[in-house]
Amino acid sequence: MERVKWFLATLLSLTMAGCTVGPDYTEPGIELGQQYENQQGWVRAQPNAAALRADWWTLFDDPVLNGLMDEVLVNNQTIAQFEAQYRQAQALLRESEAQFFPSVNANAGFTRSGSGAEGVSQQYRVAGTVSWEPDLWGRIRRTVEAESAQLQASEAELAGTRLSVQSTLAQTYFRLRSFDAELRLYEQTVEAYRRSLQTTENRLNAGVAAQLDVESARVQLNNALTQQQALRRQRAQLENAMAVLLGKPPSQFSLPSEPVSVAVPSIPAGLPSELLQRRPDIASAERQVAAANAQIGVAQSAWFPNLTLTAEGGYRAGQWAQWLSAPFSFWSLGPALAMTIFDGGAREARIEQARAGYEALVAVYRQTVLTALREVEDYLVDLNSLAREQQSQQRALDAARASLRLTLNQYDAGLIDYLSVVQVETTALAAERASLSLSADRLIAAVQLIAALGGGWQQPIPAEVRE
Repeated sequence: MERVKWFLATLLSLTMAGCTVGPDYTEPGIELGQQYENQQGWVRAQPNAAALRADWWTLFDDPVLNGLMDEVLVNNQTIAQFEAQYRQAQALLRESEAQFFPSVNANAGFTRSGSGAEGVSQQYRVAGTVSWEPDLWGRIRRTVEAESAQLQASEAELAGTRLSVQSTLAQTYFRLRSFDAELRLYEQTVEAYRRSLQTTENRLNAGVAAQLDVESARVQLNNALTQQQALRRQRAQLENAMAVLLGKPPSQFSLPSEPVSVAVPSIPAGLPSELLQRRPDIASAERQVAAANAQIGVAQSAWFPNLTLTAEGGYRAGQWAQWLSAPFSFWSLGPALAMTIFDGGAREARIEQARAGYEALVAVYRQTVLTALREVEDYLVDLNSLAREQQSQQRALDAARASLRLTLNQYDAGLIDYLSVVQVETTALAAERASLSLSADRLIAAVQLIAALGGGWQQPIPAEVRE
């Protein structure tokens, strides 16, 4: 009993005396700036200001898009892959934490041996072993710290994958709806060109038009049919891309064409410093730095001896009937120290490797932050510029429509030939398509800005901060 008390006291004292080698982690610093250069009307965010929501796609108020977003989270295979990797990181953390506790093993066996002088002997044996390695130098604690940071990095990677897939789906959806609008425009245009060709042929038969006018009308119609077919091809490809995003074979997915009117929402950009919490890729890069910092401590702990405390007890006897009798019991208890004396510089090399790995990930983290800032600035420029472009394009479209009406009136009055009509109609059609394309570009730029801002995701607050 005294030996057991001594053993427990030794365990407690060794545990309390343990220290943690290696540098404590501090987040790498980086200059972010006080505001975005290209955010018009920027004001400093207030504590109660509205933030970007996690279900950011609802800002566009499109029920079809909302349904597709619900479906993509369930069926997308890229998201499923990163979810599995996240569960793997959880298991690795639990495995590391298990090193804090003793391992208990049991074994039983039977041996039979003999020699020329002593004949044959046999032995029955059953025993249990308890082994524990106190974390004297913090190797296990640093390992758990590294795995915990890796788990948080994996969580951020999963969030980043979800955001990327959602952003891609929304951009594909808006581009497809833009093609739907262009196809409706071409349906009306082709029908108008058919009537124009028929009218021109009638005028030719009546002797008031030339064969050149008929051929010009026929060329115009067939060019429109060709462009219409190209739009159908591009729409089908976008529909196939959406099917894959939704985890379906293209043959099992179709999105009916329907008129959709979606306005560009107001997007709260916030402050540059908020990107550190709202961008999953930044959070993942920062957690990778924390994990690398902990690995320095793991490498440094190799310079210190390992202490293993072992207790074993059981029974052994030469006959089965005596197996569990008290006189045949045995036990052992004692510590064991192990330390590498010389390894040719391997430990120092591993420490240098860990430090270099940490410095490399610090550079990756800072580059990730700079890239994120650039992306936000780029998409703010896009939104601001596209809004102005759309305004000027609308003025051009109004002028093109007015010019087309006047040209058709002149043609009906016999003042001009049909070639002049073709030229004006081509210009008007290009203006219509440009206007539709700009509307889609603004919606896509809004989605890209939301993704660049992190999509409303917030980095989890570490437990030590919550406490």
